[in-house]
Amino acid sequence: MENHTSILINELKKLLSGGGAHVGLTEAIANLNLEQVSQKPQNLPYSIWQLAEHIRIAQWDMLEFSKDGNHQSPKWPDEYWPIETAPENEEAWNKTISSIEKDLLEFIELIETENLYNEIPHGQGQTLLREALQIADHNAYHIAEIVVIRRLIGAWKS
Repeated sequence: MENHTSILINELKKLLSGGGAHVGLTEAIANLNLEQVSQKPQNLPYSIWQLAEHIRIAQWDMLEFSKDGNHQSPKWPDEYWPIETAPENEEAWNKTISSIEKDLLEFIELIETENLYNEIPHGQGQTLLREALQIADHNAYHIAEIVVIRRLIGAWKS
């Protein structure tokens, strides 16, 4: 069974990092400028910046929930979505992306060192396995939206 768990952890790491069946975040945001990440094309309700910030906030929340019984989640939906369509500056954009990457690496370390199947003590039946799948699913969904926006603004590879 231990071998099955290590196989599962390796597959989860691939899934969480993107690629394979879908584009990962790094590829989805490559070579974007601030003007592009700030656009809300075709009457869509969000920009690439807002999607990236939402990914950051939600992933951070799932990470903190997984490791800290005192963690208080942001208020849904208001505190999971930024109001601003654009980052304040390039530094804010870069900080969002590095936070997503840092938190993802921390979550991967968590699934490598903790039991995937044990219920999270302060949860309601959640396990690290469930949180890993939720992060992967949530991120893939919104990363796909980033790709769609890039296509709409003519900033995706042909």
